[in-house]
Amino acid sequence: METATLPTFFQGNDSLNAIRRLVTLLLLICLPLSLSAADGSSILDTVTRQFSGDLDEIQTRAAIRVLVSYNRTGFFLHNGNRKGFEAELLEKYKEHLNKDNRRNQINTVLVFIPVPFDQLLPSLLAGKGDIAAAGLTITPERRKMVAFTKPYLPNVQEIIVAAKSTAPLNSLNDLAGKTLHLLRGSSYATHLKQLNQRFRRENRLPVEIIEVSEYLQTEDLLEMVNAGVIDYTVADDHIARIWSQVLKNIQLYPGHPIHSGSQLAWAVRKNNPKLLQSLNGYIGKIKKGSLLGNMMFKRYYEKTRWIKNPLEPNEHDRLNRVSSLFKKYAEQYDFDWLVIAAQAYQESGLDQRKRNPSGAIGIMQIRKATAADKHVAISDIEKLENNIHAGIKYLAWLRKHYFSDPSISPQDSVFFSLAAYNAGPAKVRKMRAKAEKMGLDRDRWFLNVEHAALRIVGQETVRYTRNIVKYYTAYRLAFDLHEATRKAKK
Repeated sequence: METATLPTFFQGNDSLNAIRRLVTLLLLICLPLSLSAADGSSILDTVTRQFSGDLDEIQTRAAIRVLVSYNRTGFFLHNGNRKGFEAELLEKYKEHLNKDNRRNQINTVLVFIPVPFDQLLPSLLAGKGDIAAAGLTITPERRKMVAFTKPYLPNVQEIIVAAKSTAPLNSLNDLAGKTLHLLRGSSYATHLKQLNQRFRRENRLPVEIIEVSEYLQTEDLLEMVNAGVIDYTVADDHIARIWSQVLKNIQLYPGHPIHSGSQLAWAVRKNNPKLLQSLNGYIGKIKKGSLLGNMMFKRYYEKTRWIKNPLEPNEHDRLNRVSSLFKKYAEQYDFDWLVIAAQAYQESGLDQRKRNPSGAIGIMQIRKATAADKHVAISDIEKLENNIHAGIKYLAWLRKHYFSDPSISPQDSVFFSLAAYNAGPAKVRKMRAKAEKMGLDRDRWFLNVEHAALRIVGQETVRYTRNIVKYYTAYRLAFDLHEATRKAKK
């Protein structure tokens, strides 16, 4: 069947074309990108169909396609609305672009298209978007491929962020001998290694650099510092400042950056000089000092339940009391027992007494009906051991029954199972289908299916899985340190 195309905007002046333009525009504004057209093709497919025209052609289409990458700072959904640093700047650009329109001219709208970060520039070059906007640093390698706007954030600094409970840092020299947890594969590690070279020349202890799971983002590490799980991390200064509005236990050190001078900009194709000129005209009018002050992240996140520190003494005692049961049943059903411990901490704070109005019971927050199902068949879940056994057995059944395809990695099968434990397998099935329609990988949870989850169930399941990874990271770091100390004493 031939794929139908959406009517082209502003091709004629007759009333029929005007009606078509308006209907198409309403579709782009009002409908989710994955809704199907009458012949089964998705609107997303139509919007991302190859097009590489410059600004005049874009305005004829009355839609600017913006390639973004989901995260909790640059672009995210809040109560169904598009929010975030990049989103708010681009909304203001849209107003700038439309301010001189004639009364009978339809305003240009923004169509945000989420893609994995590493697909931003390839998708732009393939004509699947008009602007790439995701905190892109200008680099010589990227300049060879695309044209960058003037930087909207010049002189970005990579700064130390510490827990307020730590001793003050009077200079970078005070980092000697400290442990810093960093994003895996980030430039932060490179710059700290350069600092370590100086420390060695000066006979100082080097910084211990620990690169955490690739599933954690800058915001996750800042939250872990806030909870006291880790003492230090590094972040771009604008991100750290935004999050310091809501994370009250972090201390920023902008006076001692580990690197300065990076520039963040938007990218367009090199054959789009008019679009580049228009964006630069807008960026030139932005008051750089007011950008961060205008951000309203406190409004979005002030009621968020941030993670706690699972390593505090009373929390650690709780884990010790139940760890043997976690180990027993995790081994029986082939799970890392620390993953189970992290899930139980997320579910109940390791408290068997916890009851939920929905009917969930105990440390694993499992319902009696679920435990009694033939696939689990464990009774008396008011007892601690039975509750743990039932929760782990149910998690194993979800993994085997729904997420055992060879195309799903063993790690992602666990992530999907955790998501299904929280939202139900039927919803996760819908999330995977929606992710595929969004151009994401249906077989990977983080940075892929979790974005579809935001559209279907909102933040709950996304935060659930991410919190478990954060708690697991805390447990793993503590466990590995304990093991290293034990071996050193032998």
